[in-house]
Amino acid sequence: MNAEEFKRLYYPFHPKLYRIAFALLNNTDDAEDILQDAYYKLWDKRTELINVVQPEAFCVRLVKNLCLDFLRAPGNRTDNESVESVNVITGTTPENELESKEKIHQIEALIEQLPEKQRIVIQMRGCGDCSFDEIEAATGESAANVRVLLSRARKTLKSMLAYNNSKK
Repeated sequence: MNAEEFKRLYYPFHPKLYRIAFALLNNTDDAEDILQDAYYKLWDKRTELINVVQPEAFCVRLVKNLCLDFLRAPGNRTDNESVESVNVITGTTPENELESKEKIHQIEALIEQLPEKQRIVIQMRGCGDCSFDEIEAATGESAANVRVLLSRARKTLKSMLAYNNSKK
C-alpha cells in the first residue's frame, strides 16, 4: 500500500478517531498524541492492513486500546487533574460567567464519580459528541447497553446534583 492509498483509506476516519480519543482522555494534546501513535502504527503495519475487512472498526479499536494503555500507565493522570471545560457560557455578565464555570466544574467532578462505563459513555456522548454507533464500536458494548448506561449516568448525575444543591 502506497502513501496515497493509505491516506485515502485511513484519513477520513481522523475526526471520528479524535472524538473518541478526546472523550476517553479529556485532553486535546493527549488525544492528538494518541492519534499520531495510531497512524504511525497503521503505517508501520500497512502491508498487513490489506487483510483487514473493516478498517474503520480496526482503527476505532486501535485508538481505544492506545487510550486505555495510556490511562493505565503510571503518572499519566492524577485524580485531581481538571478536565478541560467546554465553553458553554450563555450569560454575558461576569457573575453569570463565574456561575456557569462553577456549574461546569461541579458537573465534571460528579461525572468523575460515576462508574467507569457510565463515565466513558457520558463523556463520549456529551463532550465528545460521538454517535451511538461510535460509542458502541469504541466500548464494545451493545447499542442497547450504551443507551442504558447513558440513561443511568444521566439519572445518577441528576440525583447527585439535586442532593448537592439541597445541601446549600
